[in-house]
Amino acid sequence: MAELLFELFSEEIPARMQVKAADDLARLVSAGLKEAGLEFVGVKPYSTPRRLTLHVTGLPLAQPDKSEERRGPRVGAPEKALEGFLRSTGLSQDQLEERETPKGAFYYAVIETKGGKTADVLQKILPAAVSQLPWPKPMRWGDYKARWVRPLHSILCLLEGEVVPVEWEGHVASSSTRGHRFMAPDSFDVSGFEDYRAKLKSAFVVLDEAERRDLIARDTERLATAEGLGVIEDKALLAEVAGLVEWPESLIGAIDPKFMDVPQEALISAMRSHQKYFSLAGNDGKMAPRFITVSNLRAEDGGKKITAGNERVLSARLSDAKFFWDQDRKETLASRVDTLENVVFHAKLGTVRQKVARIEALCAEIAPYVSGANAEDCQRAARLCKADLTTEMVGEFADLQGLMGRYYATHDGEKAEVAKAIEEHYSPLGPGDACPSDATSVVVALADKIDTLVGFFAMDEKPTGSKDPYALRRAALGVIRLILENGLRLPLVKIFEAADALQIIDDKLKAEELLDFFADRLKVHLKEQNVRHDYVAAVFALGGTSDLVRLMAQVSALSDFLDTEDGANLLTAYRRAANILRIEEKKDGVQYDQAADGALLQEQAEKDLFGRIEEVSGMLSTALGADEFVVAAKAAATLRKPVDAFFDEVIVNSEETAVRANRLRLLSGIRNALDQLADFSKIEG
Repeated sequence: MAELLFELFSEEIPARMQVKAADDLARLVSAGLKEAGLEFVGVKPYSTPRRLTLHVTGLPLAQPDKSEERRGPRVGAPEKALEGFLRSTGLSQDQLEERETPKGAFYYAVIETKGGKTADVLQKILPAAVSQLPWPKPMRWGDYKARWVRPLHSILCLLEGEVVPVEWEGHVASSSTRGHRFMAPDSFDVSGFEDYRAKLKSAFVVLDEAERRDLIARDTERLATAEGLGVIEDKALLAEVAGLVEWPESLIGAIDPKFMDVPQEALISAMRSHQKYFSLAGNDGKMAPRFITVSNLRAEDGGKKITAGNERVLSARLSDAKFFWDQDRKETLASRVDTLENVVFHAKLGTVRQKVARIEALCAEIAPYVSGANAEDCQRAARLCKADLTTEMVGEFADLQGLMGRYYATHDGEKAEVAKAIEEHYSPLGPGDACPSDATSVVVALADKIDTLVGFFAMDEKPTGSKDPYALRRAALGVIRLILENGLRLPLVKIFEAADALQIIDDKLKAEELLDFFADRLKVHLKEQNVRHDYVAAVFALGGTSDLVRLMAQVSALSDFLDTEDGANLLTAYRRAANILRIEEKKDGVQYDQAADGALLQEQAEKDLFGRIEEVSGMLSTALGADEFVVAAKAAATLRKPVDAFFDEVIVNSEETAVRANRLRLLSGIRNALDQLADFSKIEG
């Protein structure tokens, strides 16, 4: 078994693309090898800013031989049929076998194909994989025909230490590569993967992205601890920095104290987005006037010049942030609201100012359903919630929208709950994001998301299987979490209709269509909690309410009920009854959905079932009307014994026509009674 070492050496690949590109290369090459019949033990991708590397182990040096057997024409068939078969196989007649089969004697061809050398196969597989790499933003350079992420300089390809002359766009593979751009720019030869990795490290290149991440994490923590500080965790920044350097050297620098009165989130954002610096904090959690930068060079003076240079650059960058902070506070948020008329939300849905007006009005509809919510405070927060979009700070650091609004609102003397709602109205942004719980925040967040959902659904801009350009799935999940985590008894359809009446477009919303979308999102949300999607579908199918808290309580009761022996057996009985009804109704061309006639009951088992259905139907109706779903489930469970007895002792298809019809109506009674709890036909398995 042999090992394959394959490297693509290029100009700097954007950090965010490196790991995925290496994984894609591994996927494409693996698929090509398997298609060619070349099994292997393992494949490991690597990436640095200037290279994608693949290490494949356990490769055979040749493809396995193949033996293909093909049946030809019948013995004695016309000559032309035999000639055509011989041409297709490349054999002569004396190389064919005659075999007897149940259908007569036939010619058979056994074609032996010797497997090709792995090195030869790789010369087709590897260039194809390189060409098929799915880059987000490919480019073309020089007179190259192919598009790739950055100009390619060289290819390295070794199979068991021997060069495989893979060719792509004029580059022919060799056994050489290069080290660090500045500290070891000369080329060198390698003999295999371990030699390659060791020589790269000697040439100041850490090949493994995960190893670079660990090095940076350890070094930043060490530097911070030495000053009694801690690193403010930022996994995304750590991954990005690991993709910017081949030889990480962490250095700590100082921030001029004059900048520390700027909100720390603005400072962190400026350092993160523009300089890729790590921020530090003291034991009190507040940002400290220190930063850590990761250099791609080993400095001879211990990094003093590099640190000093970074401090100068940072000072200029933070001067901008401080200027924005000082300038923005000269105007109140309230004075900025009308400026939102110049910001387009969507061509058909109007400006952000118009959206703010809709959110403000919708808050009045939602506030009564949120305990502790003051409608005036909610509307005030709604009016101001987008105003920070016109500030210099948010214009420069878009990730601070909402947060800066809170700072400016506090500066303007707005109520604390109003300022907090301005910050939190975008939340939750995803499954891992904290969900607002303050009443004012909840109302404004709901109004904002529902306005967006209703507007886009009204003009039929719904998400597709692969695209969701307006993040409507995220908005719906946010609404679901706000409702469920705060226990809100919110009639969604009523709120949808109120939001629809506020839209400026003529198209009208189909509220049930949007509710179905919520049902799908709820299934996804509950999957993580091991709640079956078909239980959700069974409860939603009943209709009649869009109160998610009520629906979830009903789903929970249904789940608990079906987990019991009585529930599981009753579900089986329900299906049996439903199947019999479906068959007999189709055969007879009538519906047996009327109530059974007590006078036509003959057997004791059917009389007992008739009485129990009447009793349970009333109990279910009363319990469900009072939202007592557990009580309703217990009532449904009492049907089990009489239903079992009915199927054991009663022949449904009686020879007496009237008795048969009455018994079918009794089965319909079972179905109708249980369908009060949920649509059991939606339950799978």
